[in-house]
Amino acid sequence: MRNTLAFTRRYLATIPLSIAFAVLILVTSLVAGTFFGPPSEVTENTWAAGVTTVVDMGHWWTVFTALFIPWDPFQLVAGILAALVLLGVAERLLGRLRMVAVFLVTGLVGVGIGVLLQWVGSLAGEWWADGTSYDLTVDPLTPIVGALLAASSLMGPLWRRRVRLVAFGLLIMFALYVGDTSTVYRLIAAIAGVVIGHVISGRARRVTWLKSSFGEARVLIAAIVVIVAVGPLTSWLDPDGSGAFGLAGSFYGDIFPTASDIQELCASATSAVCDDVQRLAQLGGIGPIVQTFVPLALLLVAAWGLRRGRRFALWLGIVVNIGQIVLAFVFLSLVASFASTDPTDTTGLAAIDIGEYIVWGGSTVAVPAAVAILLFVHRKRFALKSPREAVIRFSVTVAAAFAVLALVYSVAGAFVVGAYIPQGTTIVELVLDLPRRFLPVTIIGVTQDALVPPPGFVLVLFQWIGPVFWAVFTLASLQLLNADDQTVRVGDHQRIRALLRRGGGGTLGWMTTWPGNVYWFNAAGDAAVAYRVINGVAITMSDPVCRPGDERQTVRDFAAFCDANSWVPVFYSVHEQFLPVFDEMEWQYMSVGEETLLHPQTLEMTGKAWQNVRSSLNRGVREGMTTLWTTYDELPRPYIAQINAISEAWVSEKELPEMGFTLGALEEIKDPDVKLMLALDASGRIAAVTSWLPMYRDGRAVGYTLDFMRRADESMGGTMEYLIASSALHMKEEGVEVLSLSGAPLAQAPVPKGEEPPAPTVMTGLSEFLAKTLEPAYGFSSLFKFKAKFNPSYSTIYMAYPDPLALPTIGGALGKAYLPTMSAKEAVSLVRTLVR
Repeated sequence: MRNTLAFTRRYLATIPLSIAFAVLILVTSLVAGTFFGPPSEVTENTWAAGVTTVVDMGHWWTVFTALFIPWDPFQLVAGILAALVLLGVAERLLGRLRMVAVFLVTGLVGVGIGVLLQWVGSLAGEWWADGTSYDLTVDPLTPIVGALLAASSLMGPLWRRRVRLVAFGLLIMFALYVGDTSTVYRLIAAIAGVVIGHVISGRARRVTWLKSSFGEARVLIAAIVVIVAVGPLTSWLDPDGSGAFGLAGSFYGDIFPTASDIQELCASATSAVCDDVQRLAQLGGIGPIVQTFVPLALLLVAAWGLRRGRRFALWLGIVVNIGQIVLAFVFLSLVASFASTDPTDTTGLAAIDIGEYIVWGGSTVAVPAAVAILLFVHRKRFALKSPREAVIRFSVTVAAAFAVLALVYSVAGAFVVGAYIPQGTTIVELVLDLPRRFLPVTIIGVTQDALVPPPGFVLVLFQWIGPVFWAVFTLASLQLLNADDQTVRVGDHQRIRALLRRGGGGTLGWMTTWPGNVYWFNAAGDAAVAYRVINGVAITMSDPVCRPGDERQTVRDFAAFCDANSWVPVFYSVHEQFLPVFDEMEWQYMSVGEETLLHPQTLEMTGKAWQNVRSSLNRGVREGMTTLWTTYDELPRPYIAQINAISEAWVSEKELPEMGFTLGALEEIKDPDVKLMLALDASGRIAAVTSWLPMYRDGRAVGYTLDFMRRADESMGGTMEYLIASSALHMKEEGVEVLSLSGAPLAQAPVPKGEEPPAPTVMTGLSEFLAKTLEPAYGFSSLFKFKAKFNPSYSTIYMAYPDPLALPTIGGALGKAYLPTMSAKEAVSLVRTLVR
């Protein structure tokens, strides 16, 4: 909490003008009376902008004052948040003076040109301008949007593209589907912001289209699908809007006529129209209303899968959009049957302007058609197929759900078939009518006579089997899209071990052989990366295994491999020599721990700094302790039993879940290449055990890394110090070059005397917070202090990642990697320990 507050204070200190604007709109809302609700008529006529005030009344100043007054409490809150975040970003990028200039210019251009277009359009009889020419608006979001889009020109290519696509997508969506004057003014201000930003950015005047990686293109296309899917929902939430595409909102929610609507229609319409409306009214209920939102849910699922590059999501998005086109034609045919385009025809509803009919029809057909075409054109970017087992499971689940629901409804309906409406419904007709139970009611009500059961249990089934089926389909689709093929192929373990023995992978490289990892090999087969995919994040373990000089190409090739699979690549526990590669790639990286290193060939345990270690060595000798350098396969059965007992006793004493990933357990010590150093007491029983992972060069072990550490409860104090020091002395005799005491998670190396500590950052603050939070549970700091007894040198280990926005997902994936099997009981124990 302290670090969060410190970061917030530092951020707010850099945006004084944005804070001032937030305070200003708070004050103006109190003065203008919009703090508690919409403005009064006097306030609108005096301060709000629009054709009425600017042109008719001559209140030219309203073009300016409209930028500083929120419309209502909701817009006040939105304006304050936007000022502190969006305008704050613009202030940091543009600088204070340029931000003020851009803020005013884009705001005045947005409102001024918007009013001008409304006035000219209303004179020409254009339907939107004519319908909104009497609207008045005050909106501080207009200049904020303009300033943000201008500042986007000073962002890097990735953020510039994202900000512009999301901003314009949302602005265009609201302008088309809601269509009030504020949405149009904001869109104009955004366009002005982009133009101004391009001028002040100092880049070449030639506008170029930036190329996108597969992963980035998928993100952008998925964002477009989400925006288009949510668009009709916004018009449904605002039924009084003036958007050209507003009719699309009619597909959602309660579309069924009320009793008064039926009475009014039947009094003036033809008998056929009256029968259609009465049939449609009989289909009402909560279940059918829920079912109208199925296309929206499926498109959101498709967007989530598109972000991950899934072929199933591609076809799901295409099919749903085509289905919406069919739905639009059916729905519009219903509208056409209620209304005539002939103004003199009074037999039906009021005449509809042919231009409006074309616009409405185009919006409900052209938009989903454009999305379907976009997906089809970019289909090669979505080539990832789900594993065969996942496809079979999905197919069986969906088919079984359909069959069970259909069977239950058919059997139940057969008992009351005589009471169905219309009279004379047969069981055969009931069965043939089944598919329509799973379609939107808009189609059901106009294709033919609806078979409606009497009130009771069957009516509940009638209304809910469709929503239940689509809920099962949606959940099964999410499971299918989340399935990854993480199969270790035959021979991969032998290949990675051969590369490790050749050399590469660093001091932590042998961890790549542990269960749970899968392997990527380059085309030549002489470089590899061990990784595991969790929630769409490909987390590597240790440095890439490659020859010296191939680091750059190996990292880039693996990143491209992850991009093709729509995974977020995260290089975890890599060392400093790889940082220049990530700098070239414009990736972010942060420290995730410190590795403690000894160099046995120059090791001399002399001096005061080694006093505690020497004391443990001498005490062990006095008490008759000895050591044994061996492997698990060479151990006699009694020793294996003792190691198992020591390990189980250690685990059983902890209510907390045992961590994995880069922390080995009992299974990992059974590797024949892993060395064990045992401490034996005077009676020959095992007092402590350590395991040492090898590091090879040209087939020879030149280094070892400490992994597994356990000691018996009854062993002497200082046994572990005795055992590690004995291991170091043994390695010195063996000619070992490097001894690593492994990494200490979330640790920071001590600052040498006379040097200033580096300035704190958000990431270092986060690491410090996590270290303090987890210390009561796992004792990372205590472990780091224990290793410091051996006077090691320190080597920082890093995590590198391409996208800061993915950090929450990366954090969740790392948590699952370290605690993959944490039970609910263990989770409660962990929380209890941290609270204590």
